[in-house]
Amino acid sequence: MNPWLISIPLAYLLGSIPFGYLLVKIFLKQDIRATGSGNIGATNVARSGAKGLGIATLLLDCGKAFLAVKIAQLIAPDNYDLAVVAAVAAILGHVFPIWLGFRGGKGVASALGVFLALSPAAAGCTFAIFLVIFLITHYVSLASIIGSAFFPLFGFYFVPYRTPIVIAGFLFIPLLIIVKHHENIRRLLGGTESRFGKKKAAA
Repeated sequence: MNPWLISIPLAYLLGSIPFGYLLVKIFLKQDIRATGSGNIGATNVARSGAKGLGIATLLLDCGKAFLAVKIAQLIAPDNYDLAVVAAVAAILGHVFPIWLGFRGGKGVASALGVFLALSPAAAGCTFAIFLVIFLITHYVSLASIIGSAFFPLFGFYFVPYRTPIVIAGFLFIPLLIIVKHHENIRRLLGGTESRFGKKKAAA
């Protein structure tokens, strides 16, 4: 069977598993979409008062996306284009999950997962940028935006492939994450964005 027909739908379905929603529903009997920012990602889960569930959400969201790309790489080891498209599909699944009416998270943890699968070195550099910005500002949103924006630079440096699909995928994933942070950008510019660890969640 065509590896594209297997890998891409599977990557989307894996990416669309709403771990943040499921964990809060199972352990707290709450709908995370009605808490804080309404986002199903790790930051909002942690800000709901369940930091352990926030960490679990982070790891699971990262892991599902990593697995989606690794499956594509296992099915077609020499097809880097397929791995990149699977990465995009996994991120789209997280951001637009079929199980929640296509209203999901912002894709940051899942992006880290696909980056790790596509290029561990680029992922490490991207995470380092995220960490530095976060430690300086305590804004998860700002760190996510800036870290994501740097990934294409690191990706193109460490990955030797320059096909149109690779270029488009490396640019699309950060762009989608930045677009999904449009409300955070507005609050950052207006000086009303909440810092992580402070009351009143916004990311």
